[in-house]
Amino acid sequence: MSFSRDISSPARSRHAIPPSGSHPAPPCTLVIFGARGDLTKRLLIPALYNLAGSGLLDAQFRILGVDRTPGDTAGWRDGLAATMQEFTRDRNAEFYTPQIDPGAWSWIAERLEYVQADFSDLEQVRALGARLPGSAVFYLAVPSRFFGSLVAMLGQAGLTSEQGDMFRRVVIEKPFGSDLATARALNQQVLSVLDERQIYRIDHFLGKETVQNILAMRFGNLIFEPLWRNEYVDHVQITAAETIGVEQRGAFYEPTGALRDMVPNHLFQLFAMVAMEPPASFSAETVRTAKEQLFESVRPIDPRDAVRGQYGTGVVADRPVAAYRDSAGVAKDSVTETYVALKLHVDNWRWSGVPFYLRTGKSLGGRRTEVVVQFKKPPVAIFRGTETAALPPNRMIVNIQPAQGLTIEMGAKRPGPAMDLADVQVRFRYEDAFDLQPNVGYETLLYDCLTGDATLFQRADNINAAWTAVDPVLQAWAQSAQDLEFYPAGATGPAGADALLARDGRAWYPLDQT
Repeated sequence: MSFSRDISSPARSRHAIPPSGSHPAPPCTLVIFGARGDLTKRLLIPALYNLAGSGLLDAQFRILGVDRTPGDTAGWRDGLAATMQEFTRDRNAEFYTPQIDPGAWSWIAERLEYVQADFSDLEQVRALGARLPGSAVFYLAVPSRFFGSLVAMLGQAGLTSEQGDMFRRVVIEKPFGSDLATARALNQQVLSVLDERQIYRIDHFLGKETVQNILAMRFGNLIFEPLWRNEYVDHVQITAAETIGVEQRGAFYEPTGALRDMVPNHLFQLFAMVAMEPPASFSAETVRTAKEQLFESVRPIDPRDAVRGQYGTGVVADRPVAAYRDSAGVAKDSVTETYVALKLHVDNWRWSGVPFYLRTGKSLGGRRTEVVVQFKKPPVAIFRGTETAALPPNRMIVNIQPAQGLTIEMGAKRPGPAMDLADVQVRFRYEDAFDLQPNVGYETLLYDCLTGDATLFQRADNINAAWTAVDPVLQAWAQSAQDLEFYPAGATGPAGADALLARDGRAWYPLDQT
């Protein structure tokens, strides 16, 4: 993994020189199960297009799409090309670019091959082996209920065996299990077929440059690390707030909910980046072991430290929004949470006594993903008797989206004869310092998988430990829905979320801050 490389530019030629510090991935075939799905069209193919434009794919690289839908290579290729062109017209798309570079797209298009196959049929899966002369990466872009059975089928078909320098790897999307018991069972099932080094449990949050920059900021700058402990930090807030609702995903969201969808994966990964101990190196196992040590120190969450809410009718960005229960695929008496707030206790020397507050929700009044580190106030009130008797707290805000960068809130003296301090912000923004290129966040993850770098992927023990922390909440919520609160779309969440911090004498950082 490299934090300095730029692998996202689609404007490079097909013979582009790879970015500094990078080299083309070794030759292999990327086999995408679920080739006709939304994930493939919206995220995987644009990411591969960007990698091709950056010269990071080998000349012998191939993409084999597998799906049950009837079709041929030409039809699949044309459909993907049309989707890529749609991105040039939609500025709100996850991947937007003013134009598609014909050289980079042609490079990808000529390496596409489509196979209609039922991946529950052993003979049809075994037949794929004839199309895989060497190394291969199997990407499971399929519903999570197929993860275990598809890995088992690959093993039975002999497609996971490795010889010499040839590698076989499997990429598994989230959600990895739906609770502690199912996560353990799925890990046991895939590990009965694959070695841990062959498994890449992907979380696209970790592909974001701003998320990776948390590690670069913490461990590449001496000015931060000495303050990064309970002596100086009052508390930490991790927020992933969305203005969109469930849209057309009600059938998926109804049995899932906000906690399963976001907390043990996305939010816990942000938590790990912020709170893990400095690893001895950035080797995959060293980093993942540091995460595991942190997760094991998290006290299982008391259900009294958890709040769940569900949005009702309201207005978001001047647009009327129907209640969650009125969404397609959702039960009229649904108790599925669209919002969750949690308080974590970390029982280690660095963070003992420092609460971590996590929140995520849909149809909220602001869209932002950020980490707010709030520091303690100075221990001696030397400004007593002046205009500034009460100092505001210092904060460091890691801006992940939509703003990308770092914001530091501090006090500065107002001009004039009186000693009067005011809140000011010091800001770093990625677009001011770097030439940002369109990307979907999968570029780094795909490249790392192709090159065998598992640093940004979760290990089995990481998965199990995260589920262990949230399992008491899931169990309590399954037994009773009396604590479900409702909030209008466009609000900042249910009242209980504010009360969760208020009882500690704290408050959420406003969603309307920039």
